[in-house]
Formats: sequence, C-alpha cells, structure tokens
Amino acid sequence: MVHVTINNEAITVPAGTTILEAAKQVGVKIPTLCHLEGQTPIGACRVCLVEVEGARTLSASCATPVAEGMVIQTHSRRARAARKMAVELLLSEHDGECQTCNRNQDCELQTLANEMSIQFVRYPGARARPILDQSTPGLVRDNSKCIKCRRCVTVCNSIQAVGALFPQGRGFDTVIGPAFTLDLDEVACVQCGQCAAVCPVGAISERDHTAGVWAALDDPQKYVVVQTAPAIRAALGECFDNEPGTLVTGKMVTALRRMGFNRVFDTNFAADLTIMEEGTELLTRLKRALVGKEEVALPMFTSCSPGWIKFAEYYHPDFLENLSTCKSPQQMFGAVAKTYYASKIGVRPEDMVVVSIMPCTAKKFECQRPEMNDSGVFDVDFALTTRELGKMIQEAGIDFNSLPDGKMDSILGMSSGAADIFANTGGVMEAALRTAYEIVTGRELPLENLHVKPLAGLEGIKLAALRIEDTLPAWEFLDGVELKVAVAHGLGNANRLIHAIKDGRQEVHFVEIMTCPGGCIGGGGQPRFTNDEVRQKRIQAIYAEDEGKQLRKSHENVEIQKVYEEFFGQPLSERSHHLLHTHYKQRELTKKK
Repeated sequence: MVHVTINNEAITVPAGTTILEAAKQVGVKIPTLCHLEGQTPIGACRVCLVEVEGARTLSASCATPVAEGMVIQTHSRRARAARKMAVELLLSEHDGECQTCNRNQDCELQTLANEMSIQFVRYPGARARPILDQSTPGLVRDNSKCIKCRRCVTVCNSIQAVGALFPQGRGFDTVIGPAFTLDLDEVACVQCGQCAAVCPVGAISERDHTAGVWAALDDPQKYVVVQTAPAIRAALGECFDNEPGTLVTGKMVTALRRMGFNRVFDTNFAADLTIMEEGTELLTRLKRALVGKEEVALPMFTSCSPGWIKFAEYYHPDFLENLSTCKSPQQMFGAVAKTYYASKIGVRPEDMVVVSIMPCTAKKFECQRPEMNDSGVFDVDFALTTRELGKMIQEAGIDFNSLPDGKMDSILGMSSGAADIFANTGGVMEAALRTAYEIVTGRELPLENLHVKPLAGLEGIKLAALRIEDTLPAWEFLDGVELKVAVAHGLGNANRLIHAIKDGRQEVHFVEIMTCPGGCIGGGGQPRFTNDEVRQKRIQAIYAEDEGKQLRKSHENVEIQKVYEEFFGQPLSERSHHLLHTHYKQRELTKKK
C-alpha cells in the first residue's frame, strides 16, 4: 500500500495505482479523452495533466503510478491552464460544426470545452484533410472530426483483436484508419461498432438509417413492424437521463406505437425460437458423434452475434463448419414475420417492412447479407441502434419518461426469461442448457441462485461442465456424459479461446461467443459511455427481467409451440432449415482498390 495526498487529502491505495484511479477514490474527476478502463494507458490526449510536488513537469495522471509520499494537486492553476490549452489545441484542428454533428450534446470534447469555460478558439490553424468513409452498412468515418486520441485503435486491436484501425503518418499528418488509407469495407472490419462506442467525438459513428424508417412509416402502402432486442430494454432509458440498468420495456413499446409502427414485437420471441433450433442442432450433432461415430464438427459455436460470424469468416475459416447453422434471432424474426405472420394477416412480404432495434452496429451489415432473403425479399429491412431509436423518439416529440407501459403484440411478442438473458454474456448458453437438459432428462436444469453461476459475470472466458445422468430413453446415449461448455465475450477473448481449442488445450462441446464486452448489453450501438460499472447494472436489470417471469424456458413458450404446430412442424424440419438456417464462407482479409 502507498500513502499519497491528493488535493490536501491523505489516502492509501495499492502500489501501481495510477493518479487517475487514486483520484476517483476520493471523488475527484480528472478529465481525459484517450483513457480506456482496464487498458494500457498511452497519455496521448494530455487532458489529464496534474501537478506533482517536486516534479519538473506536469504528469499525465492516466499513465503515472502513485509513489510513497506523493503530493498531488489535480486542479491547481498550472494544471488547469495546461489542460485548457490542450483542449483548445484540439479544437483548433477539429471540424467544429457542432450544430449539425450527430454527437452534438453527446460529445466529450464539447463537454470538456464547456466545463473549462472555453468560449472561443485562441489558436485557429490548419485542419486535417477530410476523409469521409461511408463504405460499410454499419459505420461511417469522418476524419475531419478525429482528435487522434487512439481509443478506437485500442479497442480494435487490444480488446477486439480485429486490427482494422491504426495511426499512420506523423504529427499533424497523422491519420487514424485502415492501413494504406483503405476504406473499412476493404479490410477485415467486423463492424462491431466498439470503435464508435468509445470515440469521444463524431469521428466514427453508426450509419444513420432513421430516414428510411421514417419514410416507411409515412408510406400508407407499407405495413411496418418493429422488433426490439432484449438488451434495448435495459439501456434505452439512458437516452432520457435514466440510470443505467433502468428497465423501460413498457415505455419503449408505447413510444414505438406512438411513432406509428403497425405492430410492436419482441426479438425475444425469435430468441426462444433460436433455442429450439440451436438446442436440437447440438443434440443432433452429439448423437451423430456418439452413436453414429461420425466425424462431426464439434464443438458447436453459437451464431447469433454477426460481428463474431464475420470475425470467423476472416480469421477462423477452418471453424465455419463448427458454427451453428441457425440464423440470429434478428434474422429468424424477419423470416417468420414475412412468411408465417404476413400470411396470417394477408400482407404481401414485399409490402411488409421489418425494422429491428438492436444494440449492435453489425446488425446493419447482417440484415443486408445476401444469405438473409429466404422469405423472398430481405428478411429484415432496417436495423437501428439504441441510440438511433432514442433520437427518433425525441424527434417525434414524445416525452418518454411520462409514458404509460404498453405490452408487446401477439403472436410474435411472447417470450420467456431465457430469451431475455440473450442480452448478457453467458445468457445464450444458459438459455440453451435450460431447454436441452430438460428435453434430455425430463427434469429442470439445477440452478444456483436462479442461474448457471459459472456462466455469469464479466470474466472474459468462462467454463462450465454439466454431468448428464438418468436420461430419458431416447437420449440414453448421453447418460453419464459430462457436457463441457465455454463462453467468451469480446473478440480478443474469443480468439484466445479458439486457439486453446485448436491446440487441444481446451476440450468443449458447445461454445457461446459474443462480439462485444459484456455481450449485447455492451453493444456498439448502446448509449455511451459503457464501462464495466454500466455493464454490470444492465446485466443485473436483464437478470431481474428474467427472474420476474413465470415462463423462464424457451420450450414452454406457447406461441413458439403454436408456430411449430401451424407452420414449421418441428425443429430442423425442411421448412425451418429453409427459413431459419444458413451457411457462411471464408472472406479475404483485404481487397484491392
């Protein structure tokens, strides 16, 4: 332990703690624009400078560890002046069209300028050459707004292990982007949007699809339905100054109805459908391997996270056969809506518009994949982020916090608690185990505190084993089998787990991969700024949603049962294979201009 004094207050902190972290413990906020929680500090922005007694120069608090007896002034006149100058210099080369920027009032640079009482730019000068990259369905890059903080570089390389973004050039000529000034669609970008989630300004953001949705809502010839992902209900409230983790399911439904959607449905319905298909697929693969002694692609990997799918296509094509053939819940919903549901209400698939509200920018890419049109047209027409929905609600003049609670429409709106926890890392695996275990044994999955405890939490890679005993006769080949499962969230963790499986260091049967840290609750389209504290609050809200439901298992959802009875017949039927399943293929890491 180390004894230090911060702003005349003596505190004791562990050795190795940075000044920035130590200041937080005494309620002192030091501004920063480049720092990311849990990552190696780089001290690039110089906005966190503080004064240390006896030091010749000011110190970057994010990168300076405390020392015994250190005396620190975080807001001395010298420190304040230096930080103000750093922000003014950033403003001098920043595209300052705040009124029309999509980050207006949600911009960390703008906030700091206001907090530092900067009323004009003292250092007007040259500005960076603008590079506008609109090459992908999910993301837009605008280098004229980039402040070179390198947060996007850190998250893309250190957390996601994708490596699509790098600093190039030197000094004023530095450009943050893909190598050789390529566009994002020419490199191995998975469009997860974590770069947009950590960008403090408007240099990287989701591609705005709200105009297309408004046009559909204004078109009397279109029947517009909306589906809402499970993670949205625990985060949308943040767009309206609610605490992270505030559940706003009912208010969200009411807001969507008032915006003009013909029906408000739940992606959770399709999550339950996914469990039926994916669970059956896993049991079928295990039977072929254990009874038929066939060469089967095991372990089987979940396929509901489009960023992970694209990552596998780029970096692990030898594992593509191991991916579940199930489409994601978003795409399953679209396929069911434009076939089964459209037929029930007498609407042609081409006259139905399916809009998704997702925590993820990669969903924008996914709904435009050529594989996703088995209904005869694109299964999903538009995917909006949580942030985009928040802006649309504001644009519609809806006072969100005063709304009464509404309920999802039937028949694609009923769901189980198992579907809710799809939002959390480990949730898809737990949902699958709840159903598969009961199908095989006839008994409920034994849960500790209502959940599979080893699969919960924010540890990057989680492992669990479940011994199956006293099975029903049809599943006796599994009697005595220890089913080994693994969960990884964040593509860097996924990469480490995959290499451990390839090298034979880790033996598993079933693997859940979520692209974003924390799972969908930490998606690239969620309200900013998402750190582990925010992730934990959203996770607990989702668990509370699950625990508050009487129906907590996918196979007990009566509306799912009805869809199988009336339309699909059974999981893995010919019709379900056609509409709910797909395959993927290897992608080239780079394209030539």
